[in-house]
Amino acid sequence: MTQATLNQILSQLDTLELEELHQLNQTIQKYLADKEEIAKRAAFHQALLDSGLIKQIKHPLYDPISQRRLIQVEGKSVSETIIEERR
Repeated sequence: MTQATLNQILSQLDTLELEELHQLNQTIQKYLADKEEIAKRAAFHQALLDSGLIKQIKHPLYDPISQRRLIQVEGKSVSETIIEERR
C-alpha cells in the first residue's frame, strides 16, 4: 500500500460515525486474526518440512458447505431407506 493511500484512508476516519468506527474495528480485528492464523499455519508447515517429518503439504480440495446444494428426494428419506436395507 502506498503512503498516499494510507493517508487517504486515515483522513476518511474523521468522517465516520461511532458505530461505523466500531464496525471498521471489528472488521480489521477479524482480518488481522485471519492473517495471523494463516501465518502460524504456514510457519508450522514449513517447520515440518524443514525437520524432514514430511515431504510435502497436501491441501484438501473441497467445496465450502455454503456452496453445496440440497437435493430433493421423493418417497422415504435416504436415512430411513438405509436403515431398512440393513435390517
